[in-house]
Amino acid sequence: MDEYQDSSRKRFQRIVTWISIVAFFGSTLYGAISTINHALTQPSPNAAVLPESQLQAQAQGYEVVLQREPENQAALEGLVLTQLKMNSANAAIAPLEKLVKLYPERQDYKSVLEQVKQQSD
Repeated sequence: MDEYQDSSRKRFQRIVTWISIVAFFGSTLYGAISTINHALTQPSPNAAVLPESQLQAQAQGYEVVLQREPENQAALEGLVLTQLKMNSANAAIAPLEKLVKLYPERQDYKSVLEQVKQQSD
């Protein structure tokens, strides 16, 4: 009978330990995702507004990369963001459409494309 209680106690301790581990990692993951989401949706107060000439130079740099690597995700994203900063919604549509085509599972690309198309109308 004593062995049965020991094995039951050990089993209970393992269950509680696993539940604690899962809860810890779940809460950590939730906190990390919340922090990242907040950082992406809130503009940084220290973000400097770039002059138009610097934005144009950035856009040209992304276009050079895209000439060599037409499906470069980072360059496509950078070009879209730069075009939007320059208030060139029409110019951002083509790279956004390419991102949606290349990454159909990314809902954020689709929603941004819809917003940009509504803006340009």
